[in-house]
Amino acid sequence: MTTAQLSAADVLAQLDLAAAGEEGFALKVGEIRIRVLCPEPLRGRLMTYFADVLSDEAGAVTVHLLPDQHMLPEPAWTDWLREGGKIGRKDAICDLDGARLIRKVRSGVTFFQSFDHAVAFGPLEQNESTVINFINTQALNIALRKGWQLAHAAAVTNGRQTLAISGLSGGGKSTSILRLMDIDGLSFLSNDRVLIKGGAPVQALGIPKQPRINPGTILGNPRLADMLTETRIEELNAMDTADLWALEDKHDLVIRDIYGPGRVRFDAPMTDFWVLNWSHGAEEDTRISEVDLSSRPDLLQAIMKSPGPFYQHVDGSFEPNGNAPDPAPYLDALKGVRVCEVSGKIDFDKIAAAGRDLFDG
Repeated sequence: MTTAQLSAADVLAQLDLAAAGEEGFALKVGEIRIRVLCPEPLRGRLMTYFADVLSDEAGAVTVHLLPDQHMLPEPAWTDWLREGGKIGRKDAICDLDGARLIRKVRSGVTFFQSFDHAVAFGPLEQNESTVINFINTQALNIALRKGWQLAHAAAVTNGRQTLAISGLSGGGKSTSILRLMDIDGLSFLSNDRVLIKGGAPVQALGIPKQPRINPGTILGNPRLADMLTETRIEELNAMDTADLWALEDKHDLVIRDIYGPGRVRFDAPMTDFWVLNWSHGAEEDTRISEVDLSSRPDLLQAIMKSPGPFYQHVDGSFEPNGNAPDPAPYLDALKGVRVCEVSGKIDFDKIAAAGRDLFDG
């Protein structure tokens, strides 16, 4: 069989779905329900990770996780074009009949995605974060097909008001959100992905992904200091500020371990959206100014997020390679949400104070 002849049925025939077992677990995020089938020991670790959203309700979508399974022949992979000028190979795809294969280039973890099947196989035990992302991707797919819009944002909520923060990668949205978590009564909604649905009121939906943060975020919050050794803190403090904030060295932060139980909520009304457009080199004081998003396409670009290679549209087609999000549905969904630009110099104390005023007001 040549790669050109490879079909969705051929791939599924090579995979032993029964190896995932029958003792899975279910997740509930707002109106979204997912069932995960996976053997031990990975299943136990995933259940611990998703403890905030474990459910007894049946899942609408079933995810099969198959550690160390593989397929032959290798398909003819096409590199997935990355957003925002990012370089380096990350994902590769191969479209089949009604399905898509996605490969994580660095790890070799492979995914089979279709309306009927969501399967991950390969070195899953060694790439747990990739598996978590795949499970959360199914939540995104369900929501997007229901008309939600995907924003590249972090968010906190008190159940009545929700503040989402967007910005370019490394712009400080994670640091800002975690500083806001020091405010009593606020719950974590998302660190990197927020779904938005227009209405009265506008709704926000997060996904159950714990923050993965860089050293700059840890240094900027005394509560997080124990995540680094004293030697590492000294090394980081000696770095140039710009180099520190550009450093990619992810650390996992579990909200319930740092902020205590009951500080997570994934669905709430959306009321406010701040877009970080500040810089370390700015001389002007930090300003938070309300804007008309329809006249600021530069800020809207920081909010919009491609659904990526896993997304299969309602009509059965997959997201095209290199496709850019359409601004119109975002502008429509955000009607009634107060959008502000954060400009001037980077000042997380100012963000924290403004957030406190917002939620106390």
